[in-house]
Amino acid sequence: MKTIFGKMGGAATSRLSHPGRSTAALLVVVGGVLIALGYLQGKAAPWAIGVFGVLVGIAFTSGRMALPNNPLLRNLLFAVVAGAIILVFSDHVGAFTDYQLSQVAYFLPAVAGLNLLTGSNGQLSLGHGALMAVGAYTGAVLMTHQAHVPIVVLLLAAVIVTAAAGAIVGVAAARLRGPYLAGATLALAVALPELATRYRGLLGGEQGLVLRPLLGPSWLSPTFAPERWLAWIGIVAGLVTLVLVANLRESGWGRRLQTVRDDEVAAALVGIDVARTRVVAFVVSACCAGLAGALYGLTTSLANPAAFTAELSFALLTGIVVGGLGTIAGSVWGAAALVYIPRLTNGVSNHFKLGPSVKGNLPLAIYGLVLVAAMLLFPEGIQGGVRRLAQLIPKRRLSPPQG
Repeated sequence: MKTIFGKMGGAATSRLSHPGRSTAALLVVVGGVLIALGYLQGKAAPWAIGVFGVLVGIAFTSGRMALPNNPLLRNLLFAVVAGAIILVFSDHVGAFTDYQLSQVAYFLPAVAGLNLLTGSNGQLSLGHGALMAVGAYTGAVLMTHQAHVPIVVLLLAAVIVTAAAGAIVGVAAARLRGPYLAGATLALAVALPELATRYRGLLGGEQGLVLRPLLGPSWLSPTFAPERWLAWIGIVAGLVTLVLVANLRESGWGRRLQTVRDDEVAAALVGIDVARTRVVAFVVSACCAGLAGALYGLTTSLANPAAFTAELSFALLTGIVVGGLGTIAGSVWGAAALVYIPRLTNGVSNHFKLGPSVKGNLPLAIYGLVLVAAMLLFPEGIQGGVRRLAQLIPKRRLSPPQG
C-alpha cells in the first residue's frame, strides 16, 4: 500500500517509520513471544501459532502491512506464510485434528473452483459433487492397477480426466443460463455416480473401490502419523490451487470472466468470445473439483457412490455463499464450514436422539438454514464480515507539521 507523505523536517522524518514495516515488526515480535511461550511448555503450543496466524491475517486484510505490487509474488507470499503456519500447527496437534485439516484441504480446491465459476463468471453449477467423483474414481482406478504410483502423478491424472469431463459438460452448459444450467448440472450430480453400479467390474459397484492407506515417505520419521502426512499433502495441494486461481482472477482472462458475468452483450461487443470463456471457466473449475476428489479418495481410502450425492453439490454451493462469493479467502472459510457444519449436525442429532430417517435429512436442512442465515446476517459471507471488522480498525494517519 502506497502512502504519500508531505514534506517534513529531518528530525520528524527520522522518528517516523513506514506503517507497513512497523506492523510487520510488531507481528514478528508478538509471534516470537507467543511461540516462545509455547516452547516453554516443551513445544510450540497450537494456540500460540493460531493467534499469530490470526494477527497476520488481520494485518493483511486491513492493509496495514506493505505487500508486493506483483500479483504472483503477493499470492506466493500469502501461500508461504499460511502454509508455514498451518504445517507447524499440524505438527503439534493430535491425529483427529490432522484428519480435520486434511478434510478442509480436500474441500478447498473444489470450493475455490466453484467460487471461480459462480462468483467470477456467474455460472451456477450444482454438479461439482459429480466432478469430484470423477477425480476420486480416476485416482482409485489408477492406484488399483498401479499400487505404487507417485502421488503427484495420481493427482495430475485425476485433474486431466476431470478436465476432459468438464469440457464436455462445459460445452453443453455454455448454451444454458440461470435455472436451466442449475437443473442440467443437478441432473449430472444425480446420474453420474450411478455409473459405478453400471460398471461394477471397473468401479466396484455400490461398495466402490478401496484404496491402500497412504503412508509417509521413508525420509520422514517412522513414527510420523499418516493423518499428518495426508494433511500436509492436502495443504500443499490446496495452497497451490489458491495461488493459481488467485492469479487467474487477477489476470486479463479473469477480467474477461467478470465482464461476461456482468453483461454478456457488452462482452461480445468488445470482442470477447462469450461461449469460449464460459467453457474455459467450467474446465478450470472442473480441474479443481477433480483434484479435490482425488484428495478425498486418498484421505478416506475409499471411492464409492454414496460419498458423491447431490447433497455434496449443495454443500459446496453453501460453502461459497457462507465463505464469501467471489473471494479467495471466502473459499478457505467455506471449506472450513463444510467440515464443521456436519459436526454440528451430528451433535444436534445425538443430543435430541433423532431417528435414522430424520438424521439422514438433517444435513440438507441445516445447509438450508445456514444459507438463509448467511444471506440475512452476512450478505457478503464470512469474508465480507471480516473485511468490515478490519475497516473498523483506525488507520495510522500522518500529517505534515503546520506552519
